[in-house]
Amino acid sequence: QVQLVESGGGLVQPGGSLRLSCAASGSIFRIDVMGWYRQAPGKERELVAVISSGGGTNCASSVKGRFTISRDNAKNTVYLQMNSLKPEDTAVYYCNAGYWSGPTYYPYWGQGTQVTVSS
Repeated sequence: QVQLVESGGGLVQPGGSLRLSCAASGSIFRIDVMGWYRQAPGKERELVAVISSGGGTNCASSVKGRFTISRDNAKNTVYLQMNSLKPEDTAVYYCNAGYWSGPTYYPYWGQGTQVTVSS
């Protein structure tokens, strides 16, 4: 089992910045990928950014150039630096971690942290 604890959400004005953190514990040696997803009211959960154990990253086109994902393997923590925030970034942000066992991917989720971008 893997436990994920997020922090760093809150209310910010458009154009502002926030940094989300997600600390993993438990069977962390199994984790291959960590990342962030978000879900806005009335919408499906969507990928924001992911990072592999080797440091490779991928992010949604809507956040490219504004959000940066990073990972501190020593602290078992993944970060999401969000700059130039827009009202459309408002959502619950969920930390995700997972591992591959053969062809099957096993995901774990955090409890979510609210990010609200509003003036």
